[in-house]
Amino acid sequence: MFARLRRTPFAVQVLLALLLGIGLGLVAREMGPVADGTPNWLTSTLQTIGSTFVALLRVIVVPLIVTAIIVSIANLEQVSNAARLAGQTLLWFAITALIAVGIGIGLGLLTEPGRNSSVDATAADVPETTGSWWDFLLGLVPANFLGLNTSADGASFNVLQLIVIAVAIGIAALKVGEAAEPFLSFTRSVLAIVQKVLWWVILLAPIGTLGLIGNAVASYGWESLGSLGVFAGAVYAGLALVLFVVYPVLLRLHGLSPLRFFAGAWPAIQLAFVSRSSIGTLPVTERVTEQNLGVPRSYASFAVPLGATTKMDGCAAIYPALAAIFVAQFFGIDLGLTDYLLIALVSVVGSAATAGVTGAVVMLTLTLSTLGLPLAGVGLLLAIDPILDMGRTATNVAGQALVPTIVAKREGILDLERYRSTSTIDPMAPVERAGVTEGVDGDLRRQPATV
Repeated sequence: MFARLRRTPFAVQVLLALLLGIGLGLVAREMGPVADGTPNWLTSTLQTIGSTFVALLRVIVVPLIVTAIIVSIANLEQVSNAARLAGQTLLWFAITALIAVGIGIGLGLLTEPGRNSSVDATAADVPETTGSWWDFLLGLVPANFLGLNTSADGASFNVLQLIVIAVAIGIAALKVGEAAEPFLSFTRSVLAIVQKVLWWVILLAPIGTLGLIGNAVASYGWESLGSLGVFAGAVYAGLALVLFVVYPVLLRLHGLSPLRFFAGAWPAIQLAFVSRSSIGTLPVTERVTEQNLGVPRSYASFAVPLGATTKMDGCAAIYPALAAIFVAQFFGIDLGLTDYLLIALVSVVGSAATAGVTGAVVMLTLTLSTLGLPLAGVGLLLAIDPILDMGRTATNVAGQALVPTIVAKREGILDLERYRSTSTIDPMAPVERAGVTEGVDGDLRRQPATV
């Protein structure tokens, strides 16, 4: 049975788990809470399964971010036009973000979600986690080497500080040169070990999917979407426009088949949808970008980790634009042209503020505080945030694979034969490189070299 399961494509496993999770969630919701109002046993089980999967992803975030960014910067040494590639990558991050935020603003003005909702104003409450430009700027300065924050609630890591630390170490290692090789070799070994552990966690994705989707259906059902139906519909319409219109147009303009892109990137997009984690999906995104889309490994290992922490067309562009307009309309505040330009600026510059595992509350509060809108408006949207976050993260990851593909094509380094191949590689299957078969868990098994 297990052998048959392992032969089932990973995408199929996740899809089956998704359908089963929806079914179990509907059953759990029908059962209702127990006498004292606590969730029933099925809802509690689904919640535990989902939260455990997310917790496992969170555990691996810190070492993954630090080692992946250091190694990705070091790998740029192997690329002759590294500075140009880095510049082009950041430029296309900004271009796609501007397009996405423009769509978000347009849909907000068209649908007027703040005036077409029946949400109860008593639900308005300032969230526990907020963001401001001052917090963002202070967050760029590491408080300590590990980016560790301590409070009465315990210790936590500031992902933005971790990115700054890792970038600084990576650049310093390049500047040091040969003397840094032992350190880089050690870091690459640590990254390989961390990715092996993460692959083990990703193997649990179908089980995690069952719990996450099942708990979402059981806890929120479809009723919670009623009062915010226009807003939720506008968010998903914006995500669909970016994912299935803007991205295909950009691919066509560069002579690339959109169908081949989605066939190659789909395993990462699908995993992002159910896990709600760009960073947790990072190994799958990097593998499909390289193996299915034909982006050179030396460039993909730089662009994909960078995108997983800063490229957020869903969380940092479409969603905060629509949410800001929703909050302004709900509280009867008129926005002018300057305000819409500020939304666009925040979306492009402040994307790194969303770096983490799940959620976009920090980015939303950063946008609201910039515009001077009530932060209490965030509380109106939190009830359906997990449902929206699935689509947002899927769009994020699609963009994180798209930009390296476009830049590689523009720079003439894309493997077009691999991109156009009708066969795609299952990200959970072993991959052959130069006579070595690399297993999904990181094992290397020597194979005869092919000519």
